[in-house]
Amino acid sequence: MIKPSNSTFFPFNNGRNSGFQTMDTATVVMKGLEYEYENNLGLLAGIDLSSNKLSGGIPEELTGLHGLRFLNLSHNHLQGKIPVKIGVMTSLESIDLSINRLYGVIPQGMATMSFLSHLNLSYNNLSGEIPSGTQLQGFSPFNFIGNPELCGAPLTDDCGEDSKPKSPIPDNDDTEDI
Repeated sequence: MIKPSNSTFFPFNNGRNSGFQTMDTATVVMKGLEYEYENNLGLLAGIDLSSNKLSGGIPEELTGLHGLRFLNLSHNHLQGKIPVKIGVMTSLESIDLSINRLYGVIPQGMATMSFLSHLNLSYNNLSGEIPSGTQLQGFSPFNFIGNPELCGAPLTDDCGEDSKPKSPIPDNDDTEDI
């Protein structure tokens, strides 16, 4: 179990400056023992919390892990929106948020994540147009499948003026003349 990370504020006065300094800590509980880690979160390269029955939203604080290279939160019960600041995680090479209950639009910043080589946002409730950019249009449509309100390249569903998929035109061949 990982307890939420804490930011603790410590007053300081070094003779020239005074104020508050922060120290980030994370407490990990393994086999009944608590391990506290301080100032090491910047060294974290990957997080895989897939298939853990996690619920709630994706914490915005996660976007502060600028050195993170892979993030897998798939097969959980996560709800809410993808954090808007996810685009600042420029070192991310792999993101898997599939099979959750995420909704809303894909943040525009994800289109500029130049190192991203794996992305899976399938089977959520994402909506709107997939942001334009060199990265996201290069992925397979299967990485976005299961989001019926999502549209734009690389999906075959074009977006209407309201950034929703254009509805298919009904086929009149099924009706009979009376």
